[in-house]
Amino acid sequence: MINGNLKADYSADERILNNRNKQFFVYGSMFFLTLFPVFADDYAVLMACKMGILLIAVIGVNVLTGYTGLISLGHGAFIAIGAYSTVIFSNLFDGLPTGILPFVVVPLAISVSAIIGIIVGLPSLRVKGLYLAVATLAASFIVKFLIEQDLFSPWTGGIVGIDTPVPNILGWELDTKREMYVLITVLAICTMLAAQNLFRTRVGRAFIAIRDRDYSAEILGISLLRYKLMSFAISAGYCGLSGALGAYFYARILPDQFGLNLSLELVAALIVGGMGRTLGPFFGVIIIMLVPELIKISMSSATGGSLDWARYTAPVQEIVFGLLLVFFLLKEPLGINQITDRMLRAINRWPFARG
Repeated sequence: MINGNLKADYSADERILNNRNKQFFVYGSMFFLTLFPVFADDYAVLMACKMGILLIAVIGVNVLTGYTGLISLGHGAFIAIGAYSTVIFSNLFDGLPTGILPFVVVPLAISVSAIIGIIVGLPSLRVKGLYLAVATLAASFIVKFLIEQDLFSPWTGGIVGIDTPVPNILGWELDTKREMYVLITVLAICTMLAAQNLFRTRVGRAFIAIRDRDYSAEILGISLLRYKLMSFAISAGYCGLSGALGAYFYARILPDQFGLNLSLELVAALIVGGMGRTLGPFFGVIIIMLVPELIKISMSSATGGSLDWARYTAPVQEIVFGLLLVFFLLKEPLGINQITDRMLRAINRWPFARG
């Protein structure tokens, strides 16, 4: 075990990547992401884009659940609000030049999601735990119900959905999956860095204090009203950005895309990856997205692509998915991020202390 960690100046104490192994891991990952669209096929790029969109939403859930300790099962609604707001505002501001339209529409979509997040977060001032989860779940059902109503169908398209615009950034029209990959990857990395730096500030430490013991935090002068609602707003804003990217990525959005399964998928990715850790959402999204695909490919290869066998092998994905969650909850509650930290610490200490 390490008995000391010398810091010679303030910059060394504030450094996030404080050893070569962490630097190699982070910079190596960024180098891989840069070269990925060069050698990957179209299907791999498609999956990477979906993972990037989901990653931004899981980071938002991590802000609320992992760092502030407020459980939510309704974040799929915030993604829906961000997606539909993007389409609605794009139609409203159709007269603006297409090159600057995303710079107007996306911030507005994020703002609308954040405002709705504050409203949904009001029950957190009186309830918490399972009761708060049920309250956010009810809000998710309400949002989905309103989207499907004929009254709002001129803006949302109702049950049949609505076509989405093609993003155009300063004349660069992102009409291919590889071009969208560049945008999604850049924004995903920026949101991760923003989340990492958020919790090195006074606001982030207030979130952590509320998570650890909200009554003690209030005694210390931390306003529960202010910081809980702020956490909801930031978390919903992240999901709003995810929804905006989803609106630009998919040619059409439907209400069924933002149901309960999406909210559960966000929480599952956070549990598997590791709550309250910066890279937890990153690892969780990789597992949640790749495991079902690997199972599907394996089953298809084993059965020769038979449609008769597909009926029996389809439930295997859900079974493995559930067993994976149970395994991490029982054996490694801190998720894959904790396993990775142990591995990096072991490499950093070799050949001396282990464990």
